[in-house]
Amino acid sequence: MRKIIILFVSFVSFILNSNAQKKININTEQSTIKWTGELTFHFGGHDGYIKFKKGFFIKKGDKITGGEFIIDMNSMTNSDIKEQEGKDSLINHLKDPDFFDVEKFPLTSLLITKVEYSKNNEARIEAELTLKGITKPINFRANFDFDKKEMNTRFKIDRRKWNVNYTSKVKDYAISDALGFEVMIKL
Repeated sequence: MRKIIILFVSFVSFILNSNAQKKININTEQSTIKWTGELTFHFGGHDGYIKFKKGFFIKKGDKITGGEFIIDMNSMTNSDIKEQEGKDSLINHLKDPDFFDVEKFPLTSLLITKVEYSKNNEARIEAELTLKGITKPINFRANFDFDKKEMNTRFKIDRRKWNVNYTSKVKDYAISDALGFEVMIKL
């Protein structure tokens, strides 16, 4: 009888542990977010980087099943303009209320709500992006490299859905409504 009880307890413990979720913090120093804003009618635009404040994945078994990430809007930089004065001018303009209104909304968040794997390391991710206090669903494809402990993705959003409404007064230099992001997250 004692062996049966030990076997039963071991089995229940195994089942509970196999369904347990684990929170895995990301390495904010090694993770990167590259942003890109393009012109509508010409090649060109601006790009730069922005930093994670904190973030984590939820892992169940051997798969990522969720996560949440906080982005520090004050960390925004520019990488395409050569002179510092131009870089500072662009970043200050992007922080204004007609773009990201960083004084009022210093943080942006992304909450992963669903992960569907198509192959072992490729997935379609559904998430909720909160930008300027507005939460909207987005989805994108991502690649997980479990050996390197990283995730890579590229996606675009329509900035107008989050009230990033700046419009150029010069038609030929109109800014595209799409904002691009290339993200690499390291654990």
